[in-house]
Amino acid sequence: MLDAAQALFLADGYERTSVDAIAARADVSKRTVYDHFGDKERIYSAVVDRVTEKLLAAVRAAVEEELPEGRDLRAGLLAFARRVATATFPSSDYVLFRKLSNVGPAKRRVPGSVRNASKELFVRRMASFAEAGAITTDNPWRAAEHFIALTFLLALDTLDPTEQGAWDEVDEILVDGVDTFLRAYT
Repeated sequence: MLDAAQALFLADGYERTSVDAIAARADVSKRTVYDHFGDKERIYSAVVDRVTEKLLAAVRAAVEEELPEGRDLRAGLLAFARRVATATFPSSDYVLFRKLSNVGPAKRRVPGSVRNASKELFVRRMASFAEAGAITTDNPWRAAEHFIALTFLLALDTLDPTEQGAWDEVDEILVDGVDTFLRAYT
């Protein structure tokens, strides 16, 4: 059912995908789909959560290994950004996550959901940086969002990292993003 739903969400978008279509593609009854998931939004969430779990592992490792307490903040943030970018940008799972994020219901901050788990790991690290006085913020969530926008989102929205020579440009964006973040928050 999740494979069928994923294919339909990607092909037709969230709004045009019906539970009837998911059931038909999965070769099950509509009742079976509702019994397992409840509604279309929960099916969509299950699809996104399944893809997100693989990405969470990459982000968790990068947070733990590149941003340990006591590491130089610029070096750690840059190593973190580079590691996450190289581990996720070329990944079909990440591409799938981005596509699903763009076709589904409006993004919501749902604490504790798999979808937000990687961001929450990073937010906790931002909070620890703030507590230690390494950055100045009363809102670690917003600081994390600013960092993500200045690095990952800008690189993804600007470039196709699969193109020849694009990784040099991705790295320049990551370096500039880290430096801009640090100017704003230190």
